[in-house]
Amino acid sequence: MTLRRLFWVVLVALSSLAARAFAEPLAREIRCIGITVSDLERSADFYLRVLDFERQGEIVEAEGSAFEALTGVFAAHARSARLRLGSECLELTEYLAPRGRTIPEDARSNDRSFQHAALVVSDMDAAYARLRAARVEHASSSPQRLPDWNPDAGGIRAFYFKDPDRHVLEVLQFPGGKGDARWQRKDALFLGIDHTAIVVGDTDASLRFYRGVLGMRIAGTSDNYGPEQEHLNGVFGARLRITALRAAQGPGIELLEYLSPRDGRPYPEGARANDLVHWQTGIAADVGLVERALRRDHAAFLSAPPVTAGPRRALLARDPDGHALLFTGDAKIAGAVR
Repeated sequence: MTLRRLFWVVLVALSSLAARAFAEPLAREIRCIGITVSDLERSADFYLRVLDFERQGEIVEAEGSAFEALTGVFAAHARSARLRLGSECLELTEYLAPRGRTIPEDARSNDRSFQHAALVVSDMDAAYARLRAARVEHASSSPQRLPDWNPDAGGIRAFYFKDPDRHVLEVLQFPGGKGDARWQRKDALFLGIDHTAIVVGDTDASLRFYRGVLGMRIAGTSDNYGPEQEHLNGVFGARLRITALRAAQGPGIELLEYLSPRDGRPYPEGARANDLVHWQTGIAADVGLVERALRRDHAAFLSAPPVTAGPRRALLARDPDGHALLFTGDAKIAGAVR
């Protein structure tokens, strides 16, 4: 190879690397966290009355071919309510038809279908008293204070519990010096949603997807184990590799890999968006670019093809472990995708 040809080969390679380095991440913002519920009024009342969410807008109904194509559920007819806590939002969706499957009674925190939303509180004792008064179902034995030997998580207090459909939620209180500065506010009991957590089978494989494909950044890591972690998760012998991911805006996505025990079950085969096990994490993105990137990555799609309604396109797909992600553009679309 001549020096001139070698020069151009190196220049093209460097240009390609530079373009990739400065390319805008596909995941621009984490938006609403969605949950499928069995009774919209009952669930909304729980989140509004017990957890201090506020209603955002009116209940929206969705049906028709575009909604069926988006969700992958034939003859789907759903109604949804969007709720806000601080700067973050939660979207509850009830399928009037067809009704989906309930969450298995023996679901465990190390199953790969596990997902929760982490609600930050200013006073754990007051929050736990509120939850006890509401007679919530415990998923943790009681609030746990993570040990000081863990530099990344020491001093954090946390508790898992369940909503009326047995979706797991977490309340956590950050000590001074940990978490975002806004989580140190004392003007409200429930402050906002810090992150949604998902159980994964292989952190490195998940990072290739969330960081390598979607462009999210690692915001923190932690290796959590011991009696406090076991009682928080309700899993004897739990040892977790935890990786916190962030986009430019919105709550985080936290990867929970159980290093032990490794007997968590895979995401249920044949699960659909109308099943109560279904959560979906909303992500703002250029849907066309995302579709091409996910096809190259051989990702699984619930939507076929991406749905167009007005100026917005929407796409529902799964990550390597089966967790659903709802990609939407910047304009508005009627229905459960807003």
